[in-house]
Amino acid sequence: MFLLIMCCVCAIYGITMVYSVTSGMAAAGALSNPSKFVIVQTFSMFLGIGAYVLLTVIDADLLGKQWKLLFLVNIGLLVALVIFGQDDGTGNKSWIRFGNIIGFQPSEIIKVIYIIIAAKQMTYLKEYKDLNSFMSIVQMAGNFIIVFGLIVVVSSDLGSASIILCIFITMMFAVGVKIYWFAIGGATVAAFIPLLWNYFLKDYQKKRLVAPYDPSVDPRGDGILWQTNQSKLALASGRFSGIDEEHAQVIFTGKHTDFIFAGIGEKLGMVGCLLVMFLLIIIIAHCIRVGIHSGRTFDMLICVGVASSVIFQSLVNIGMCIGITPVIGITLPFFSYGGSSMMTMFAAMGLVSGVKYKPKPQLFSMMY
Repeated sequence: MFLLIMCCVCAIYGITMVYSVTSGMAAAGALSNPSKFVIVQTFSMFLGIGAYVLLTVIDADLLGKQWKLLFLVNIGLLVALVIFGQDDGTGNKSWIRFGNIIGFQPSEIIKVIYIIIAAKQMTYLKEYKDLNSFMSIVQMAGNFIIVFGLIVVVSSDLGSASIILCIFITMMFAVGVKIYWFAIGGATVAAFIPLLWNYFLKDYQKKRLVAPYDPSVDPRGDGILWQTNQSKLALASGRFSGIDEEHAQVIFTGKHTDFIFAGIGEKLGMVGCLLVMFLLIIIIAHCIRVGIHSGRTFDMLICVGVASSVIFQSLVNIGMCIGITPVIGITLPFFSYGGSSMMTMFAAMGLVSGVKYKPKPQLFSMMY
């Protein structure tokens, strides 16, 4: 219940700020009907709570046993993007829509499923094989490369792909893969960066990646850096405790989605931003604590995978808002507007809750 309550607190805080930000944008003529954003986000929160409860009572081991089916689901979602995917003006073909209202982002679902599959695979290799053998590393890397590569090729969504990468690296470290494999992997990735840069990344993606560190990419600040500059302006205008309602707001696209942190900083100042980070840190710490005390490798990896996703998304999203990380379309968990993100975050937390819910192994329970 503690984790569920914390998730709901974050979600309600986020919905409140989405309404506040979109209302200001509607008053300035930049958006219409701000209430629809609240309706969608609230409905998604309740669906997410349902997913949380369902995944709490369903043993994750049962899902792990169906890893082949889950893998096919991930591939099917990516194939669906090829046929039905839309970019929604972002340049990333990462959305599937039914009409003008209903839509979802498959990569959010893929992320949760990947955590389950990777946890099952790594647990098997650790308990029944030699985890640090060459073949074990190839199997783990192969599972990751298939999902990561298809996301990049099919949807060009660097944000979602980078989340999968972070989850993979963190789970590999947590399960006990030796450091020298990380060094070899890093060297291999470095060798392939020129190939990825020259043949897979589009021009706008290259500019996004280097813009925070090379002002010459957008010297006037009205192109690729425009959102980042407006975000920093919004944060600066909020100062310590936020602006008054009668003061003019900084209006820019994405303020209620990827840049909600800037909207919170403008409305509630540094106090509001620190509260966001404090709430997310509590959730992350709880996930890690549940994993450490679970007594099972599989359960521990589930919790670590979920925690790493929240950590990475939070750091990159906040970094986007303050101009130190590239703008790659990563949401702030529980706070950014987006029904898919909201539901899958609750679902991921449901996996952690399920780990807490099940009894510990007898020997381990005697230790705690």
